[in-house]
Amino acid sequence: MTSRPIRTAIAGFGLSGSVFHAPFIASNPSFDLAVIATANAQRQASAVERYPQAKVVNTPADILALADELDLIILGTPPATHYPLAKAALEAGLDVVVDKPFVVHSAQGEELIQLAARAGRVLTVYQNRRWDGDALTLKKLLDAGTLGTVTRFEAGMERWAPEIAKAWKASATAEDGGGVLFDLGAHVLDLAVQFFGPAYVTYAEISARRPQEKADDDVFIALQHQSGVVSHVTLNLNSHLHGPRFRVLGTKGGFVKFGTDPQEPFVLGGGLPTDAEYGVEPAENYGTLESDGQRRTITTERGAYPEFYRLLAEKIDDGGAASARPAPVDPADSVEVLKLIEQARALSS
Repeated sequence: MTSRPIRTAIAGFGLSGSVFHAPFIASNPSFDLAVIATANAQRQASAVERYPQAKVVNTPADILALADELDLIILGTPPATHYPLAKAALEAGLDVVVDKPFVVHSAQGEELIQLAARAGRVLTVYQNRRWDGDALTLKKLLDAGTLGTVTRFEAGMERWAPEIAKAWKASATAEDGGGVLFDLGAHVLDLAVQFFGPAYVTYAEISARRPQEKADDDVFIALQHQSGVVSHVTLNLNSHLHGPRFRVLGTKGGFVKFGTDPQEPFVLGGGLPTDAEYGVEPAENYGTLESDGQRRTITTERGAYPEFYRLLAEKIDDGGAASARPAPVDPADSVEVLKLIEQARALSS
């Protein structure tokens, strides 16, 4: 067991660092948010105001220069930087959290896993959507056998985003980790594999609808799971009318769920993970279960992004890479997702 909080640095303070990582690190006493790296002056000012105990530096390289004073680095930087930065951090003796997508090529992910094993460091990927309230709700139904044997899983993440908000995304190609398939697809494909096991891609449509899009913004993928389940994944940034988040059909019933998980907008609005309202979905967004011709509303489980860092702290405090405790996300899972993305691109080319 460690006798002090885990000294943590966050590289990048855009949406990822400021919304998905810093609030959860700062609210967990197992961690000490020690360093934040961002070259953006406005973000630097925000970091200083919100986390005055943290040292604010300009670049990830500045974090690595402080490696002897740190235990953990969180990479909330653009996807193309994940592989070189994670490699450098592991070689510097740090445990590493990489935001999704893990890397831009599955072979890079496999190399990082091997490097982490040799270095005796913890390496994990921030697949936070496993702790969305709707994902936890569906998992509860599946574990209880409520739907019987599942035959079809439909999952979507759709938005209306006619403009590309982030500068790096505006110029990023698929080779750079740009596009909705890497962005939202890394989440939905991860859930499909977590729920229903190994799969391969049978069909893929990958398109760019927005005139300024350099990669892709409209994607449909069909998967065949070894378990027999067929998954249909829809990702779209051109949708005025969003389809269901989940539609799941089984031999005993079906479940459909619309809406967006409330955790991200809650934090964006100034809420904290420790607030009583955090992760609680309004009743109008609850899902519907139909069985034997009867429909009933299913209360959405409370969203639980803090669980990722609770599990990570337990892993590190219990001996890190040497501990038998699993990491919150096995990076090998994210490599399998990257292989599905690669299969989809090969089929659609």
